Amino acid sequence: AAYDAIEQGDYEAAAAAYRQALAENPADADAKAGLGQVALMQRLEGVTDPVSDLERAEVLGPQALDVQLLAADIEMAAGRVNAAFERLIGVIKATAGPERESARKRLLELFELVDPAADELKAARRNLALALF
Repeated sequence: AAYDAIEQGDYEAAAAAYRQALAENPADADAKAGLGQVALMQRLEGVTDPVSDLERAEVLGPQALDVQLLAADIEMAAGRVNAAFERLIGVIKATAGPERESARKRLLELFELVDPAADELKAARRNLALALF
């Protein structure tokens, strides 16, 4: 059901299907990853000029939280996993309080989209720990 909903662009229905799968089996790694992927697609739904969004993020710097969160999502969707991770770790280093926590949460969400054994993920987890402590 989730795949069909995604194909039709009905991300809400896809998310509901994945949430149902997780309710039935909380350890369902595919459903967890699918839910994260759908959330990413929902966040990117209004993006029309990703190149400009990435350029804007570079100009505004790591303090511009919303711009950086969007840029990380764009990079993730484009398969630039390291760039997305490093961008958010940069935000975590440059911010404090609620902004830092928002960046940390988004980074953890993006971690869910990557193979747990991937070297990029292992490096990003180490870098996150260094940034936090």
